[in-house]
Amino acid sequence: MNTNHRSSEPISRRDMIGRSGLALAACAAFPSVSPAAPTGKKLGVSIASYGHRSRGGSELGLPSFRDALNILDHCHRHDAGGVQIGVRGWQSAFARKVRDRRESLGMFLEGQIGLPKKDGDVNRFESEIKAAKEAGATIIRTVMLGRRRYENFKTLADWSEFKKSSYAALERAAKVVDRQRVKLAVENHKDWRAPELIGILRRIDSEYVGATIDTGNSLSLLEDVMTTVETLAPYAFTTHFKDMGVAEYNDGFLLSEVPLGEGFVNLRRIIDVCEKANPKIQYNLEMITRDPLKVPCLTDPYWVTFGALPGRELARSLASVKRNQSTKPLPQVAGKNARQRVEFEEANVRKSFAFAQTRLGLK
Repeated sequence: MNTNHRSSEPISRRDMIGRSGLALAACAAFPSVSPAAPTGKKLGVSIASYGHRSRGGSELGLPSFRDALNILDHCHRHDAGGVQIGVRGWQSAFARKVRDRRESLGMFLEGQIGLPKKDGDVNRFESEIKAAKEAGATIIRTVMLGRRRYENFKTLADWSEFKKSSYAALERAAKVVDRQRVKLAVENHKDWRAPELIGILRRIDSEYVGATIDTGNSLSLLEDVMTTVETLAPYAFTTHFKDMGVAEYNDGFLLSEVPLGEGFVNLRRIIDVCEKANPKIQYNLEMITRDPLKVPCLTDPYWVTFGALPGRELARSLASVKRNQSTKPLPQVAGKNARQRVEFEEANVRKSFAFAQTRLGLK
């Protein structure tokens, strides 16, 4: 891969000034955080970081985000090392276009895919795995639950049924990725606490099925960030790399992604742990710009699936929230129009890249 090859669309003077300005701003904002040695890696970006742009950018007269080619071009202009993007419906011809564009830009590609929930879904799953592979993806991120555990399940029986069906789906997927020799990375997606996910991966027992470490999600399950990272790191292929802000509210606490360096997550320590466990691991920014999520851990419904969780975990989490509570309001999109949301999202992504490059050695 020719990492020195430049985009066919030149970087404008305005973009260059913007990058320099953000880098200087990052240095000024975090003077006590000394720059880390370069890791030899560039920060990638998950498509979830561009949710507002993907949903409505073209209607605002912005360059299209209609497919992976446009997204690669945009992220390259902002100095991303690669992208993590959905591969649903990709055909071989389009996959080759993505491969050619990716190689010309010197970027990596990771896919995102839904598990085969029933036997009749296996052919679809394998077709998308093949397309992602043809485009150059060697790692595909997936999730077992699309929503949040404490919101999704109203009874213990519902949770038990989910555990059975989701494990069966992962078993189907494992047979495919073993055959295709592509790594499938299961995210801790506000569903499994780290020991639970490790138990599933050990049962599957495939060198091609591992983890995506999300560095913020498991806070909502009353798990310490570094406990999550240290537990999952030996099994991890990739990451959703994010910083988090928290604040108290009556029923528990509020949880928000914030630009890298503006939260309380020890990002440098996370990199150290991940590099030691897997020197090939990749870091993908997931800066979701949205209203704070409510984690209602002081209400009875929250605990339906957590019957055996010790009370000390709740006490530790609430103490951590109090200790690390944000000194400024958490990000909000409520009250912003569509253009303001897209601009706010873009600013948050750019701030994160500036911090990663100047303070974390991801450049």
